[in-house]
Amino acid sequence: MAEVSERRPGFGAAVLGALASAARGLEAFSFPQRCAGCGVPADPDSLLCPECLASIPRLSMPLCVRCLEREREPVGCLRHPGFTVWPAWVYEERAALVVEALKFRERPGLAQRLGAELGRVVPAEPAPDLVLEVPLHPSRHRERGYNQAALLADALSSQVAVPRLEGALERVRPTRPQVRLGSGSRRSNVAGAFRARRPGWLEGRKVLIVDDVMTTGATLHACLEVLAACGARAAGVVLAWAQ
Repeated sequence: MAEVSERRPGFGAAVLGALASAARGLEAFSFPQRCAGCGVPADPDSLLCPECLASIPRLSMPLCVRCLEREREPVGCLRHPGFTVWPAWVYEERAALVVEALKFRERPGLAQRLGAELGRVVPAEPAPDLVLEVPLHPSRHRERGYNQAALLADALSSQVAVPRLEGALERVRPTRPQVRLGSGSRRSNVAGAFRARRPGWLEGRKVLIVDDVMTTGATLHACLEVLAACGARAAGVVLAWAQ
């Protein structure tokens, strides 16, 4: 009688993933990390040397994502208090290296070091109650293996000592990558794409929602609209603003 062996679904992929992770660790041990910006030796958990990291232009001003999404001046708006977003960096060449490594090159460990950058721009008052992430659709999450916004939200949560409510928002339909779309297409791409799983959990709470990069503001605007409809007092925090 032939012996029948059973394997869990995804067993082969898990083994391959473990082998790839071990190979990356061996590579890091054998070949010291060099700064992606200038080539000098650098900490593998930072990607950039201290000088290149410090040279990324910092921001510490709130932007109105509703005005930004409508292609109006986003600085200094007082009309839309529920649509404020705080960016930490200007999205330039060195910031792009960090974001692309975190998002596309299987470097999730970078997120923890970025918590301080995100925490720097969070205002002390009003103190937040919860930290959330901009969600990925399950199909995109399976493809990438992790949600970089969730990793950044974890890092910010640790930095400001506020709990992260995992999965509070969900992306109910897949959307095309925003980077390939114009401003009008970005708005329609994410319209109705998000919903709150348990609106009552968010009602009356002061919430920070985290993403990696903001360009036209369409994604964060859509998420903040959902949070406002739940009765949350929300603001966004992003690592970089691509002006």
